[in-house]
Amino acid sequence: MQEEPKKLKYHCNGQWLESKTTEYMDCYNPSTGEIIAYAPQCTKDEVEGIIAAANAAYPAWSETPVSKRVQVLYRMKHLIDKNLDELTHLLAKEMGKQWYEAMGDVLKVNEVVEFACGAPHLMKGESLMQVSTGYDTVQYHHPVGVFAGIAPWNFPAMIPHGWMTPICIATGNCIILKAASFVPQSSMRMMELWQEAGLPDGVVNVFTAGRNEAEILLKHPAIKGVSFVGSTKIGKHIYSTAAAHGKRVQALTEAKNHALVLRDCKLERTARGIMNAFCGCAGQRCMALPTIVVENCIADELVAYLKKFVGELKVGPAYDKETNMGPVVNQGHREFVLNWIQKGLDEGADLIVDGRNPQVPEGYENGFYVGPTIFDNVTEEMSIGAEEIFGPVLCIKRVENFEEGLTLMNSSRHANGSVIYTQNGHYAREFSKRTDGGMVGINVGIPVPLGIFGFTGHKESFFGDLHVMGGDGFKFFTETKNVTATWFPEDGEISTKVDTWDGTITSLPEEE
Repeated sequence: MQEEPKKLKYHCNGQWLESKTTEYMDCYNPSTGEIIAYAPQCTKDEVEGIIAAANAAYPAWSETPVSKRVQVLYRMKHLIDKNLDELTHLLAKEMGKQWYEAMGDVLKVNEVVEFACGAPHLMKGESLMQVSTGYDTVQYHHPVGVFAGIAPWNFPAMIPHGWMTPICIATGNCIILKAASFVPQSSMRMMELWQEAGLPDGVVNVFTAGRNEAEILLKHPAIKGVSFVGSTKIGKHIYSTAAAHGKRVQALTEAKNHALVLRDCKLERTARGIMNAFCGCAGQRCMALPTIVVENCIADELVAYLKKFVGELKVGPAYDKETNMGPVVNQGHREFVLNWIQKGLDEGADLIVDGRNPQVPEGYENGFYVGPTIFDNVTEEMSIGAEEIFGPVLCIKRVENFEEGLTLMNSSRHANGSVIYTQNGHYAREFSKRTDGGMVGINVGIPVPLGIFGFTGHKESFFGDLHVMGGDGFKFFTETKNVTATWFPEDGEISTKVDTWDGTITSLPEEE
């Protein structure tokens, strides 16, 4: 029996409020196709109120000692561990990720929370005594103000509450999170845990809204920076608009990651890695591996392995732990992926595995399923090999050698991740040095770095100067202040002569 859909609220200044909007977005369980909630499309006045609340909370939070701020993060980490199964089930139910993929989404929040607990060390500045005669300089890192996080639907926990929130608040800022309206409940549950962890009211706020209301975040003078993950088209708009209004921006956008498969690779293990990389999360991740570039002499053998392994894959409801691959997020996205499959056929690619009508367990026929799909002999003239499909669709391109493969890969306008499968150290090193990809895997199909590093996409996969997480994350959420001082003796003669640089240049010649 279907449960009654929930009418969701938004979170502002420590309170869950019912929106005055008349517009709600349907939220689905993609495993069954049933509506499970309605997300409010908050009004302009409500967004303005959220901004005001965060701005009001900022002075006290920024003045809270950093060692005390991170105590909230310590408690949040333990609350996530305590509620891991509940969070996993909620995320799998609303987004469609297979159980262990959903659990990983949640655990990636903790990965960055743990890293951000190092803020007392990572916010430390630098100092030098006697930079010039009698002068000392100390450098400090300060919080900036209120930030906005605009989150995508494919990682409802990890991105808003991992990539965006922990470092932001550990460094003394406040944040407003616009959750994806398709999948807001995981983000909202995380917000409840932040409250339980003792976060002061207004430091983190969560809402859902349409594009026009979200646009307020890009222009409002109280917003000092914007973190975004989503499409390249929208990312470019956010980058240009927010930057034009004086804000710092990090916009992580689309990808079309490629792997180069060389003849000396461990072929069966490579095929397993490719299966995981293109089918994981039903292909709905910007570090998926939708394209492989294979040396022709091993291509047929690799294809045989891939076809065999597809036959072993169980497609079904996300929250069934026996499922290997869940559905895509909603019916609209399912149709989007199916249209790309048809386009591949129209463009002349060889469809060697057709996932358009996968077998699913009884009772789940109305879910939004697309099975693993493989195209062979994809050429550079075909759009399926160049554009992001964001589904479980693999494109195989055949080349004759390493150089041809690397050149083909680097011709992409995207450069998020790139992978090589080889046992040859020379080619692995050359690939690491010469690939355009910002995150490189050597026999690793999903080369996502841990949160202590940064998520370093390049080209049209990123717009901004400072990446999420790692050292870049701390720089993005802080500004640097240098304090130079000199002190005059209480007793004794003080020179009244002041040079044009006020003593801060050490190499001025002595006047004759």
